[in-house]
Amino acid sequence: MQSDRRRLVKAGFLVLSLGLAQLARGANMVAVRIWPASDYSRVTLESDTPLKTTQTFVASPPRLAVDIEGLQLNAALRELVGKVQASDPNIAGIRVAQYNPNVVRLVIDLKHPITPQVFSLTPVAPYAHRLVLDLYPVQAIDPLEQLIQQRISTASALTPPGLPASPAAVADPLGELIARQSQAASSTATPPAPAVSARRQEVLPPTHSAMDTPGRSPLPAATERTDRLIVVALDPGHGGEDPGAIGPGGTREKDVVLNIAKMLRDRINASSIQGHPMRAFLTRDADFFVPLHVRVQKARRVQADLFVSIHADAFFTPQARGASVYALSQGAATSAAARWMAQKENKADLIGGMNLGGQDSQVQRTLLDMSTAAQIKDSLQLGGSMLREIGAVGRLHKPRVEQAGFAVLKAPDIPSVLVETAFISNPEEEEKLRSEAYQRQLTEALMRGIQQYFARNPPLARHRGI
Repeated sequence: MQSDRRRLVKAGFLVLSLGLAQLARGANMVAVRIWPASDYSRVTLESDTPLKTTQTFVASPPRLAVDIEGLQLNAALRELVGKVQASDPNIAGIRVAQYNPNVVRLVIDLKHPITPQVFSLTPVAPYAHRLVLDLYPVQAIDPLEQLIQQRISTASALTPPGLPASPAAVADPLGELIARQSQAASSTATPPAPAVSARRQEVLPPTHSAMDTPGRSPLPAATERTDRLIVVALDPGHGGEDPGAIGPGGTREKDVVLNIAKMLRDRINASSIQGHPMRAFLTRDADFFVPLHVRVQKARRVQADLFVSIHADAFFTPQARGASVYALSQGAATSAAARWMAQKENKADLIGGMNLGGQDSQVQRTLLDMSTAAQIKDSLQLGGSMLREIGAVGRLHKPRVEQAGFAVLKAPDIPSVLVETAFISNPEEEEKLRSEAYQRQLTEALMRGIQQYFARNPPLARHRGI
């Protein structure tokens, strides 16, 4: 009996000593990642336990110092230094050192002033605890300004050296709108409004233009009226920390849909509708994460005429196959499968990592009650046109447009659809999705669907002052 007691006491001391050793060891770094993008750069530190940090931003030269408690400098942290790309728009370099026996100091040297967001994420999907450092440029890129510059660059490239711009190149609604603003501003004492605040619109004749200044002669007749620019927002799903679905062969949804979106962007940019020039805008043009509500906000800021979110489906079994198109539902989902799909896609913010603590209550409530009957009606028409064309190049999973509460489709004023291009969880369809030939076929089908929609729903003139 006494020997048994001694064994129990000895075992207790062993367990206690192991526990103390674990506490002394602190957190163990699992992985480190950097996601560079023009919108913002993200640094992620993944560990087996939560990390406690303090951070200091130094303005000159711009750098962010982060002290991480209870951590020992290891190989994973040292790898972070070599992960910085020279092309990173925001990060110039990273330094790490053991600041004191219990603190690792991480210094991020920056290319310009940033607004840092540092937050923690609890374990979800394949990830353990994550410390996320999102580095947003103080001078944020405005998507409308970006679209304007792309359009102006395209028009300039089409003009031969030494020759005046052609009427088609001159008649750019975005470029002319800025030019008219500049002319109006130069004749007054008030400071000019930034170009990025310009609302994209159809420019009207001088007698009706809000940009005209009393006493100013009208613009030349060649630019009195311009074509209506049609903008299609393309939303490649997932990205960055959120890979989306992964096929049995390792194909990642986020990569496939980005390729398709870029192909469709090029196709749209080279097209016009009833004489109106077209321009595609991507909610992400590289491998980085964009929260669902930000995708919608971007589309609204460029006043998109359509919003097309591109995905690759997945299911529990490899037998499921075929493409699908979804629109928003104000009420219940049209099927259990549509409801399940919406729930799955709406989890992107949890996996990708959104800083809810950094959002005000209005942003957190965004997209809850923004749907309108008119938007849904137009979305169903757009989805129907696309579904017919997709069915001509591949198999359909459902013969009609399904509806459910997709958060990314809740812009109240933009017809919006979500296209599941195929089941990446099906080995045969995964192989198709990896094929450039199939991606191009799918791109052409989506383009024809967009053209058919506008053939039935001609683009309307822009409202001024909105």
